[in-house]
Amino acid sequence: MKNIVVIGAGTMGNGIAHVFAMKGFNVRLVDISEAALEKALATISKNLDRMVAKERITTEDKAATLDHIKTFTSINDATEGADLVVEAATENVDLKLKIFKQIDEAAPANAILATNTSSISITKIAAVTSRPEKVIGMHFMNPVPVMKLIEVIRGYSTTDEVTSTIMELSKTLGKVPVEVNDYPGFVANRILIPMINEAIYTLFEGVAGVEEIDTVMKLGMAHPMGPLQLADFIGLDVCLAICNVLYDGFGKSQYAPCPLLVNMVTAGKLGRKSGEGFYKYIKGSKDIVVASTFQK
Repeated sequence: MKNIVVIGAGTMGNGIAHVFAMKGFNVRLVDISEAALEKALATISKNLDRMVAKERITTEDKAATLDHIKTFTSINDATEGADLVVEAATENVDLKLKIFKQIDEAAPANAILATNTSSISITKIAAVTSRPEKVIGMHFMNPVPVMKLIEVIRGYSTTDEVTSTIMELSKTLGKVPVEVNDYPGFVANRILIPMINEAIYTLFEGVAGVEEIDTVMKLGMAHPMGPLQLADFIGLDVCLAICNVLYDGFGKSQYAPCPLLVNMVTAGKLGRKSGEGFYKYIKGSKDIVVASTFQK
């Protein structure tokens, strides 16, 4: 594989483009917004600067990485001659199905189509294509350049050959791939999101405050980040979307999203990206200002 197309220039998309380009792949980064593409390249450049400052790479390595990334606003133009297409759009099932119909029509017949979805059925996505056997999940973790894990998710029709190819490709990126089967939430979010949701219920029911809940999990369970701070980092809208996938997929009350989470998303309190979630943030800074106050 040489030619990699990444659909979506947001946080995950630019991170995926970054790691492929660093390993010498030809990367075509696609987004409908020129502004989003410019922002993505600036983010990649900034992250590479941090690596240069830490002496993990040289300035020549940075320049070579950026040279390997080309930007496009057209899926049709970007997918010509593609070996692998990785979709990294918003966690919205209708949007992903629409994108996969487009890339299936545009990409070469031999190209593998992968999705970075964190919870949506690979089988459902594959069903809208003419090549379900070549559709697979590549769930990168955020931040992509730092985190080692990739969940490699087999759809119902994904072949052994495609799975093996993506497992080996993931290792080439310096990642640790873990093969899992296609059930709601896969492994990572089937375990993580119910924990976050339970932490929100614990707050909602008045058992303890934001900082107290996070402190218990950090100091008592050795988590590097408390579940409410982590929810802010992920995005409360994303957490809610995954809760809904789990609840719809399993039909069990244990996966029902907490009403507080639903209200916060409805109110636009999405976490760090909106400036406020369970904590408040200063624009352009990752630092927490103060824990937010809540109405039940």
